[in-house]
Amino acid sequence: MTRIVRVGAAQMGPVARDETRAAVVERLLELLRRGAERGCDLVVFPELALTTFFPRWALEDPAEIDAYYETEMPSATTRPLFDEARRLGIGFHLGYAELTPDGHRYNTAILVDRDATIVGRFRKVHIPGHDTAEPWRPFQHLERRYFEESPEGFGVWRAFGGIVGMAICNDRRWPETYRVLALQGAELVCIGYNTPLHYAPDPTQDPLQGFHNHLVMQAGAYQNGMWVVGVAKGGIEEGVPSLAQSAVIAPSGQIVAQAYTTGDELIVADCDLDWCDHYRRTLFDFEVYRRPDAYGLITERKGIVPPPDGDGP
Repeated sequence: MTRIVRVGAAQMGPVARDETRAAVVERLLELLRRGAERGCDLVVFPELALTTFFPRWALEDPAEIDAYYETEMPSATTRPLFDEARRLGIGFHLGYAELTPDGHRYNTAILVDRDATIVGRFRKVHIPGHDTAEPWRPFQHLERRYFEESPEGFGVWRAFGGIVGMAICNDRRWPETYRVLALQGAELVCIGYNTPLHYAPDPTQDPLQGFHNHLVMQAGAYQNGMWVVGVAKGGIEEGVPSLAQSAVIAPSGQIVAQAYTTGDELIVADCDLDWCDHYRRTLFDFEVYRRPDAYGLITERKGIVPPPDGDGP
């Protein structure tokens, strides 16, 4: 008997700076209902789904900054999403800014089961950008100002008949993300992202944003025999064009579903979790072929250290 999870990748269009949480939740509810109509088991929403991407601004007012964070989940505002998910019998993945009771700030995602129970919480590991305002940029990318790096790393959870992992935006660019998840048995990985099309430190990468986005997720899926669901908040948000191209990627590395708009859109794919074994029991049989003894530098060294000058092969 195959283990098929019907996944809806719920891409979002822009969220305006003055758009209320309640209005955003209504958009999420509409996407959730579309997922239920199409028989989805799980609907995946993007990174920071409840607000505009506020790290583009160097904010100074503590009250304004705090207003972008969730201090509880569910809250009174987000409770309707949980209630509707329970009524429909459908799970979801949701990204948001988290302010913990002890004052920590994380870029967070949760995995919610069909009964509206939170079964997993992930906090972003690879925080990109910078921590002080840089006036030369047309817009800021101050994630390192507003978020801490996860102290927990990458975890997996048993849900939807399989093993599910999570990552957020920049995490998808790092091969270690997928390998650490795969070593824990992850068969399906949910990834939300907000990616500006302009990369100020090196604009030569701008025309390659879509290519790079799919490249890293397809490689991660194939090299680790897993399904990857990458979901964007795209379109022109507060004047900043952002990448869409949400996709569901099979363990073969093939894109099996892709968004064709830059707005609110649901794409659906049947993810056969047993298909992971086509790769994990053959070409990428970790137990047979991996050589951890040869990979020591991956955990021993953080930066690049070239060999001394004059050394030969």
